[in-house]
This record gives sequence, C-alpha cells and structure tokens, in this order.
Amino acid sequence: MTSLWLDRSQPIADDDLPADGHVEDVVVGGGITGLTTALLLSRAGRRVALVEARSIGAVATGNTTAKISLLQGTRLSMILGRQSERVAKAYVDANLEGQQWLLRFCDDHDVPVQTRDAITYASAAEDIDTVRKEYDAARTVGLDVRWADRLDVSFPVHAAAVLPGQALFDPMDALTALASQLQAHGGTIHQGRRVVSVSKIGRPRVELEDGSVLHAEKVILATGTPILDRGLYFAKLEPLRSYALAFDLVNPPDAMYLSAGDSTRSVRDAPGGKLLVGGSGHPVGRAESELDHVDELRAWTAQHFPDAIETHLWSAQDYESHDGIPYVGKLPRGMGNIYVATGFGKWGMTNGVAAARSISADILGSPTSWSRVLGRRVTRPAGVLKGASINLGVAVAGTRALVGAGLHPAPEAPAEGEGGVGRRPIVPTGVATVEGRTCSVAAICTHLGGVLSWNDLEQSWDCPLHGSRFSAEGEVLEGPATRPLAQR
Repeated sequence: MTSLWLDRSQPIADDDLPADGHVEDVVVGGGITGLTTALLLSRAGRRVALVEARSIGAVATGNTTAKISLLQGTRLSMILGRQSERVAKAYVDANLEGQQWLLRFCDDHDVPVQTRDAITYASAAEDIDTVRKEYDAARTVGLDVRWADRLDVSFPVHAAAVLPGQALFDPMDALTALASQLQAHGGTIHQGRRVVSVSKIGRPRVELEDGSVLHAEKVILATGTPILDRGLYFAKLEPLRSYALAFDLVNPPDAMYLSAGDSTRSVRDAPGGKLLVGGSGHPVGRAESELDHVDELRAWTAQHFPDAIETHLWSAQDYESHDGIPYVGKLPRGMGNIYVATGFGKWGMTNGVAAARSISADILGSPTSWSRVLGRRVTRPAGVLKGASINLGVAVAGTRALVGAGLHPAPEAPAEGEGGVGRRPIVPTGVATVEGRTCSVAAICTHLGGVLSWNDLEQSWDCPLHGSRFSAEGEVLEGPATRPLAQR
C-alpha cells in the first residue's frame, strides 16, 4: 500500500548528526508541521535538527488527501457546539494564516498548486440539516460560503455549502521544497532515527533508539500524537484511520467534495487525469475488517464512476481532539522547553502550518493573537461529553480485547500468504505470515499494555486504546509507543 504521492516522490538527503550533539532546537517528526517549524526557526538563525523515525512524509502528510481548505466538512459547526464563537473565529484565523503561508511558500518555490472550490454536501436528504448548520457556522465565522441545492456531479447531492478559492496539491512536492529550504538555511535532517525519550530536567536531552543523544534548548514534538505521556494527550485524542484510493479517469470532478453523513466520502481530482476517493474511517484497531472499509469505497466508486481504473490504495491515521481544536503549545511538565502539536483531525495542511507558526513565534518571542485565544479556551459541556465518550470507547475496546485474549489461546501459525489467524485475532501472542515469513510477537502494546488487534488490510498489529501500530515483526509504525513488540 503506497499513496499516490509517496509512489512518485524522490528520496530526501540525510545529514550527519551534529558532531558535538548540541543544537538549539530538535524537531521530532518529518511531516508538514515538523518541516515548517524547523524551517521557520532556522530562518531566524537558530541551529535546528529535525529527527524523523522513518522517512520524510512517511506517515500523515504523505498519506493525506492534501486539501488546503478552510471549509473542512462539518468541523466549524462542531466547534461552535463545543466552543465559543470567539474560539471558532480564532480557529479560522489560525487556519487562514496556515493556508496563506503555505500557498505563498509554494508560489515562491515553484510547487504546483491547483485552485478548487471546497464543498460540504449532503449525500442523503436526512443530511441536509447538517449541511445547513455548517453553512450557518461558516457564515458566522466570516467565510464567504454559498448555498447550492444541487450540483452537476455523478453522485447524489441533496444540498451543499460551497467555499470558492481553496486549493489542493501534491504534499510531497511541498515537503521536498521545505526540506531543501531547511538545509539551505543550515538546518539538518536525520531520517530513520526514532526518539525514545526526552528528559525534562534542565536542558532537554533527546535520546534516540540507536543510543545517540542530542542536547537542545527546545524540543518540538511534531508527531501525529505526542510520544511523551506527560500531558496525557493519549487520553484526550481519538485515533482515527481512514482510506483513500486513486483512479485513472477522464475528466474527474474539478472540486473538493466531502460528505456530511456518517459514512464519509471525500472526492477530489489530481493532475494527470486522477480521481481520489477517500473516507470509510473508524477508530484505530476497532474495525471487524479494515479490508471491508476499503471495499465500501471501491463499491461506491464503481457505482458512481464506472470508468475509473484503480491505481493506488493507501490509508492514513489522524487524531481528533475532544473539542475539534488542535493542542498546540508547551507540553505540561516539560519545564517550558518542550512543545507539542497534535489533534489536527484530518486537516493538517492548514492546521499543521498554523501550529508551526504558533510554536516558532512563541520560541522567537512574538506569539500570535489567535494562539493565545486557542490556548486559553474553555470547553463547553458538549466538548466535555465528547472527551468522556473518547475514554469510554477506550475502556470498552480494552475490555473487549481482554475478553478476547482470555477466550483464545495462542494460535498456530497461519497458512502461507494469510495475514493472521481467524478473522480478528485478539490474543496475548500474535502470529502472522506476511510475504512468506511467519512472525510471532507479544501482542501487547508497549505504550500502556493494550491487547493488539490484527489489521487485515495493512498487515499490522493495531492498538484499539490509543492508536499505536506495529508491523507483523513488531516494529513501531506510529502512535505514542516508541518501543517494539517483544518477539516470541
């Protein structure tokens, strides 16, 4: 499974670690948030090292649908239900600054960008009220949306909110340009270097998996979810997995569509006669079959775009905060030296850049007005209830996993070519055969001990509690976990 973007991207050159191990800033994470933060700090003359556990763009940014939009499905109406109008407007201001900075950067460095309408639509009559609420919310926070009763497309649309002048692009083009500019300004990039710990006493000490150590004044955690538990963000975020398919298609729809119903459908085009269809998301590790979710997208596409020919399949993992607002700022109990950016809720192209702007401005002594508003927000009861439901879901998922572990003994290895044992093995010992190699691991998450679930699409062990994911061999793929699974 490789995204359309990663399939045609070029490797980004690595740098040697600083000989003395000392820098001013260590940025952890090589997505759009990390690279933008590192570039902004290096432009200001600071000595910056960016550390990425895998490769640049390997996780969220390289697997996004890459919409640079201020109309974000039904997010604005959701935020207004959980926060004040002042906070909702600050959220839009932050995203607007992130969007405009990114578009200026792309224009300055010859990164192709396509202008498109962003559309939130009702795929069924019962969703019209939901779209109307989003339309009203967008107008309330100052967006110039228009209402449409119908659209000229091949899939059902009963109503739509339309925001012109938004954009889409190939995110790896942007990451490549950001990386080049970072290195041109003296910053360094270190891929395949997983951070396993950061000290909180005095000057931060960043320890890497290979035993290397970096010392810094500031550490910025620009990973999907923080790899440090000090702020308990794992209990405030819901990890979500969603899917995307790319197709060859003559004359794909030239706008960005996102349905408002429960079973989301995301539609956009890409240069070269490409159609992208995404959606069918679910909490990580809690699907009966991830493959079934992809088959839903395939069936929907075949129905509405019968001439489309599939070329790529991929998935992404995003983290949703309890109130829809990202967590950006200083990490609690980090002595003011560790920053965090998380909870973008599938809208990292604008939120991620806004987070980079906020964190770099704070470090450089000129915090933004909207970041103060967002950082001091007080959640309304609806948001508090959402936070409670996130943790209730974790408790239920953990209980089910434990019951499953008690009911099933460690299985025998599956037949060659199968991805696991049974439909959803939830057992203390996990056995899987991938590409002819059988591996046995302790199927207990190394973060907080959740019993892992087998992902039948991506051939991975996924934690239903806080979203950590591991390869069949037990290597960490993503999430708050930093240590691999024990092999058996």
